[in-house]
Amino acid sequence: MNYHILSEIWGVLRLAAPYLATLLASIILIEQIVYLRKKSRLPGPTLVLPFLGNVVGLVRDPEKFWDEQADYAKSTPLGISVNYIIGKFIVFIRNSEMSHKIFANVRPNAFQLVGHPFGKKLFGEHNMIYLYGQEHKDLRRRIAPNFTPKALATYSNIQQVVILKHLINWSENQSHCPVGLRLLAREMNLETSQNVFAGPYLKKEARERFKVDYNYFNVGVIALPLDFPGFAFRNARLAEMVREEREMEQPSQSPPPNCSNREIGAHVFDFLFAAQDASTSSLLWAVTLLDSHPEVLKKVREEVESIWNIELNSFITPDQLISMKYTQAVAREVVRYRAPATLVPHVACEEFHISEEYTIPKGTIVFPSVYESSFQGFSEADRFDPDRFYNEERREEQLFKRNFLVFGAGAHQCVGQKYALNLLVVFIAMFATLMDFKRHRTDGCDGLNFCPTICPKDDCSVSLSKRCFKFPTLSLSLDQD
Repeated sequence: MNYHILSEIWGVLRLAAPYLATLLASIILIEQIVYLRKKSRLPGPTLVLPFLGNVVGLVRDPEKFWDEQADYAKSTPLGISVNYIIGKFIVFIRNSEMSHKIFANVRPNAFQLVGHPFGKKLFGEHNMIYLYGQEHKDLRRRIAPNFTPKALATYSNIQQVVILKHLINWSENQSHCPVGLRLLAREMNLETSQNVFAGPYLKKEARERFKVDYNYFNVGVIALPLDFPGFAFRNARLAEMVREEREMEQPSQSPPPNCSNREIGAHVFDFLFAAQDASTSSLLWAVTLLDSHPEVLKKVREEVESIWNIELNSFITPDQLISMKYTQAVAREVVRYRAPATLVPHVACEEFHISEEYTIPKGTIVFPSVYESSFQGFSEADRFDPDRFYNEERREEQLFKRNFLVFGAGAHQCVGQKYALNLLVVFIAMFATLMDFKRHRTDGCDGLNFCPTICPKDDCSVSLSKRCFKFPTLSLSLDQD
């Protein structure tokens, strides 16, 4: 009986097979035709894999994938190239002026900043990057007091205490054997951002839970977007959903716009996410570049030691930070030379006429490359040279201001950019003054590892030891329950 039923099913399948094959071939053909029509005359792959596109190459080797997109873009005066990823047509923008057009047109009938091709699934619907117009302006205005000079000065003391604590631990736990600095810097930066943005209100259990959830989220951001149990993308989504459910459990009484528990939680997550990953990337590249440029390290140490006396056991004051002109120039050059978040994804809500030659189709994911912009205009842009921001005669900071897009531009420009640069200056000053370090160099160690911001491929493997006779004593009430 079972054999008879199976035989009938097999017979039906044999009859249907030509029709199914024809249908599948038609779908593939239509997909290719649609891709080529959207591609127009722009450079990019002529043919793409059905359904998947080039997502395998992107996940397997992101550096190579985006380098190829940049090479495509260089071949045309527009500075634009195209590709296809999991049913999504993408446009890569290398040209700085074209990127400015995208940043300046974040509105309902042009572009929406998404942060990730599948951003709403990861970041949640209430993330501030999805806001437009007056609502977005009002929210930024309410957030702005968190980044005043007075607030930044308060954060600086918190940062110094946390940085010092971790530098001491690093020096005590190392036996001059190379260690990957990425996880150590990540732990330090996680504690720094939590203390700054949540303070004593984040209990120890919550800190540990956030650490686990954040790791899930980080891995999910760079994984294949497969929303199934057991996959990294699903784990990242669950981490975000758990956070939202916890906030929904708290009682609320008709809060003002964007001030519900869920929305405030989303905003705090924005701060923690932005302060965490991009800053960790910059700290690692600062160590990498200081090691490979000893003349720069020497000048940093001389400047810091002439301003900050560690024997006084005092904080680096805001005025002292401002007076560290060369160290500030080093920090700006670090983020120019290795922009942490290399791409800023947007979605085209409608067709957008970006030039006389090309109109971006509706639904396209557009990737302005702030990384590529950083290597345009500046003199000898491929060379790490802090003097471009230090030497007043060169004036490169002003001359090529439109190419310095590390923190974006337009209405959604990074609200915490001063916080990020201050943290980097503080870290460089303390690390260079208090620590001796030597990079353990191997072939390809300076390549780009996307995780999801960029860091050295070897996780910045260094040998660490105490440089000063005695670490300074800095105290601040940061003890947690």
